[in-house]
Amino acid sequence: MIRIGILGNIGSGKSYVAKNFGYPVFNADYEVSKLYASNKKLFLKLNKKLPKDIYSYPINKNQITKAILRNQTNLKTIIAVVHKEIRKKMKLFLKKNKNKRVVILDIPLLLENKINNKNDILVFVDSKKKDIHKRLKKRKNFNSKLLNKFKKLQLPPVYKKKKSQFIIKNNFTKKTIIRKIEYILNQIN
Repeated sequence: MIRIGILGNIGSGKSYVAKNFGYPVFNADYEVSKLYASNKKLFLKLNKKLPKDIYSYPINKNQITKAILRNQTNLKTIIAVVHKEIRKKMKLFLKKNKNKRVVILDIPLLLENKINNKNDILVFVDSKKKDIHKRLKKRKNFNSKLLNKFKKLQLPPVYKKKKSQFIIKNNFTKKTIIRKIEYILNQIN
């Protein structure tokens, strides 16, 4: 099984690129949303560590946002608890797809949380800052303060580019993305 890890800045189009590979995708953001909505154990763990912030089940994303904005340490606490669950989900995903030729890992903190293997093929999605900002502002839950907190956790894009075997310049047109993905898949076969 070939594991392809998708890297890039917040809003660079990682999930869009991941979906267009045409192989099973582990989308960590989607999995986190499912955990918040349906994992009572996760709620109890977060409630125990942050009782003033996380106090109702299912977990409301507004509570998470307020907790993060109130204190940078809260973000690290939330990540530590949630990423244990995400690793379990990823292991199940990999087990379920063990006979697939390729799987795609769309995990925002892939390198930062050392989730990648040394044999993973890393693809950096590179987008212009102005395009990213324009796209982020369109998101219904856009919050610049929250965005900045998350950016502080991330490794510099220059480092991620250097670690990547491939770079996709994302101009947000499907035709270009598909062509670049086909190139990558041809190179790794």
